[in-house]
Amino acid sequence: MNLDHPYDRLAALPRALWLPGLVTSVGPPARRLADVERWRAALRAGQAPPADAHFGDPQALAPLRRACVSLGLPALCRGTEALADQVLRTLLWHLDRLIDLQPLLSREAALSQVTEEFLGAWQQEKGDWEELMALLQGLGELPQVGREALRGLLRSREWAEAQRIAGRLAQMPEIVALMRHLGRAERAGVPPALPPAAAAAVAPPRLGLKAVETRLPDAPGELRGIRLSGRIEGMLGSEAAMLLHPVLHKLWRARRAEQRLLTYDSQALLVDWRPDPAARAHRLPEPPRPAPLQRGPIVLCLDTSGSMRGAPETLAKAVALEALRTAHRERRGCVLIAFGGPGEVVERELAPTHEGLQALLALMGQVFDGGTDVQAPIERAIERVHEQQWTQADLLIVSDGEFGCVPATLDRLDEARARLGLRVQGVLVGDRETLGLMEVADHIHWVRDWRRHGDADERRTGSPVHSKSLTALYFPNALSERAARHRPA
Repeated sequence: MNLDHPYDRLAALPRALWLPGLVTSVGPPARRLADVERWRAALRAGQAPPADAHFGDPQALAPLRRACVSLGLPALCRGTEALADQVLRTLLWHLDRLIDLQPLLSREAALSQVTEEFLGAWQQEKGDWEELMALLQGLGELPQVGREALRGLLRSREWAEAQRIAGRLAQMPEIVALMRHLGRAERAGVPPALPPAAAAAVAPPRLGLKAVETRLPDAPGELRGIRLSGRIEGMLGSEAAMLLHPVLHKLWRARRAEQRLLTYDSQALLVDWRPDPAARAHRLPEPPRPAPLQRGPIVLCLDTSGSMRGAPETLAKAVALEALRTAHRERRGCVLIAFGGPGEVVERELAPTHEGLQALLALMGQVFDGGTDVQAPIERAIERVHEQQWTQADLLIVSDGEFGCVPATLDRLDEARARLGLRVQGVLVGDRETLGLMEVADHIHWVRDWRRHGDADERRTGSPVHSKSLTALYFPNALSERAARHRPA
């Protein structure tokens, strides 16, 4: 006999539903707790709760079930545990009000009032949750945000800024594609293109070749038979036996003088491949490509200096928002390292929690200002990738490139590349590559039309340059060995 029955059913429910499930005055506890679990499973699956899950009081649950379906709450709760629990907490609270209303109202009138109150509460609540899901589309399971916290969140200045930034992401499919390939946890389905240096090393098509055979008689090679000759090294054993005979050795000397010794007939064959103008041209095999990897943790270094104010700031925040979406949608880790001047480094994990959402919104409301010191954030990022959780991470730097690193930091970055396979991606929000960005990044993704994401004055100004690689084009000797990787082909 289970002494905890029926309260052992609480183990299958989250703590937030324990108190409402216990105190609600509808139906017997055993049936109510069992049906709460069935409602929760149906809502998380995006389905209407079963009609027979009525908590032991079908008259009370039928109108509230119809209200849930009419509002489209099952579809809204699909895959969202926090929202499903919020629906159940609200439902149980309104059901518990029946006992308070019935002394003044009949049961039918009390049910009607409770249903109307539930509908009114969730019409507003549904709009708030839809707004949250529109911003964080693809997050799957949303952060655990309470009703009052959600309302305060949606009315904040940071939220309005986040919505504006989210609207920009639809205009930047290249950023969305970049996030997909960050990290090294999975093999990619399509091999990446060869880097410029390797592509240049592939030899051009060569002329066809023809085989020219040269035969060398008496040279070591294929045995073709036996013949008469004076070659001692090729004579048969029977000829050599005559040398030990007191009389036949004279015969052996005579035969050798006459070139009539029995010897093996051997011939060497040399094959020489020579160009043939009449043959079909061919290409040598390409060098082996490294195994393409993607979809791993993301370490995002975000430049929040004063030079990023305006359109670059909008793009940087959009990258951070898309990093959070992508990381949680594909179950990846994401850490944000925002940097400005010396000592201005803020590190936050962008997790799908209430704290992670608050950290993201704090960034959305931040005004970029101050100097640029990338030394500390890159060193911190190197420390991160040496931790077990982040060993398969890629480093993404979003900046206008106005920075530089000392050789010691660059050496540590090279060591992480060699030992861990670290890849450093750069998003250039500016008009040209700088030596600092070229030395740090393996690949640089240039957002050439960054001005169109700014104010009216910025949108009227087009890009004044035709290429991001001005230094490499006009001052090639100024490039260091690391920066030369980005030399235009």
